[in-house]
Amino acid sequence: MSELNEKGNQLIALLADGEFHSGEKIGELLGVSRTSVNNYIKALQEIGLDIYKVTGKGYCSAVPLTLLNQQIIQQVSGVDNVHVEQILESTNQYLLDKLPNISNGQTCIAEYQAAGRGRRGREWVSPFASHLYFSMYWRLEAGIEKASGLSLLVGIATVNALEKLGLHGVGLKWPNDLYYQGKKLAGILIELNAQASDVCHSVIGIGINVRMPEQQGKLIDQPWIDLNNISTQPVDRNQLSGLLIKELRMLLSDYEEKGLVPFLDRWFELDYFLNKQVNLIVADNVQTGICRGINEQGALLLEIDNEIKPYIGGEISLRLANN
Repeated sequence: MSELNEKGNQLIALLADGEFHSGEKIGELLGVSRTSVNNYIKALQEIGLDIYKVTGKGYCSAVPLTLLNQQIIQQVSGVDNVHVEQILESTNQYLLDKLPNISNGQTCIAEYQAAGRGRRGREWVSPFASHLYFSMYWRLEAGIEKASGLSLLVGIATVNALEKLGLHGVGLKWPNDLYYQGKKLAGILIELNAQASDVCHSVIGIGINVRMPEQQGKLIDQPWIDLNNISTQPVDRNQLSGLLIKELRMLLSDYEEKGLVPFLDRWFELDYFLNKQVNLIVADNVQTGICRGINEQGALLLEIDNEIKPYIGGEISLRLANN
């Protein structure tokens, strides 16, 4: 399914209230048979919507849905180059396909990604209207060398936005994950398009677990958590999107001018693995040591036998030593 047709949109709007609606009522609204209603329901379930069917009552969404609203996001962020889609292959790819003819800070947010991806080619589970699938384009005038600490800066901006929503206790795992109480909350995927000695076009992808449907959660092969398990009230994705855009634009401008140095203290405050024994997996080799944070270039500092060594770039994974 590359897009929802008009009837699919009508059905989502009807079910968004979280109340039961009879198959007969849905059929009348859509102008289709009961068999077609059932097919539409199955199609929505296939993109990750939790929909209950109860004999004699009809269908309902497991939870009320608040859909993305481009106008609200623009109002909160204070900028108008925000694009909201229902279904895309990938928000990152949407922006990459438009390079270089897009404005700095152009943002794309989707309700669903048919082919969302994470670091090292992993699939990012993307159920409809459940999480935040967010990408922003940023032009680095200083070139590709400036990209070395970009994911760390983006992590800080994301935590800042969450804290502005009253969500505290989120930490950062080098180089591109957000953790809460030892479980993954969000991931960052930055994709670059650059030539040597030229500007660097970066697409910053951020995926945040907001409300994980039960069946979709079973597809994830690592401990995870979502914002609705952290917050005492439902998280508004429109508010979160707008705050994230504001925070990113502000911090990215400072980063281009000053680098990571002004943000080092904040990273050390948020570093989930700081001063813990870790395994650093580099290709097929495992280095065990103590995480000592990062340096000014964004390299991980690992203490081994009382000597601190920096590690950056390539296929590197970080794990707690006892995991």
